[in-house]
Amino acid sequence: MIDILEHINAIQRQVSKTGEEVRVTLRRTYQAEVEDVWDALTDPDRIRRWFMPITGELKVGGSFQLEGNAGGEILECEPPDRFKVSFGGPASLVEIRLSPGAGDDTTELQMDHSVPADFGGPSGALYVGPGWDGALLGVALYVEGKLKETDDPQQMANSPEVIEFNKASIREWVKVLRDSGLVTPEELRAAAEASANQFAPGTPVDDYL
Repeated sequence: MIDILEHINAIQRQVSKTGEEVRVTLRRTYQAEVEDVWDALTDPDRIRRWFMPITGELKVGGSFQLEGNAGGEILECEPPDRFKVSFGGPASLVEIRLSPGAGDDTTELQMDHSVPADFGGPSGALYVGPGWDGALLGVALYVEGKLKETDDPQQMANSPEVIEFNKASIREWVKVLRDSGLVTPEELRAAAEASANQFAPGTPVDDYL
């Protein structure tokens, strides 16, 4: 069983707009050493255990493709501290930073996803944020030994538990966006509806506002 509230509260979320860039930031602590988290994020055999199959030349200058999902280019890599990739297009950039946590054998992860402001503005956080929340949940379950070898993360993504997690995630991102002051009520409602259709189909938008 997934402790939905625990995993929702484990993630710190932020959306910001600077000049012509919109940035979504997520932070989470893992009960695992930096080297182990790094390996889970960069080894294809381990990535498929918590996310989805990945192919490509996984080194700087190479490209990657997630099965049935986005691909991109590997722009920067400094093991085991940080890497930066394009994701779904050259102007959509994802950077991961890892550092030792405050406790023994813990890791602090920071993820930044930045896009040009004209890609949809700050309300775009509701298009990507819940998906990244789910990815960070998968990492946690994997590195903390809570996934069985037979578990299929793509099947789990459609399970009732994960759908409930997604609903809670959408509510959190709605709060973040509302508190940011960067979107109008109309923009927030439209983004929440699109997010619900993607991550929790069949739920009315008023459940999140």
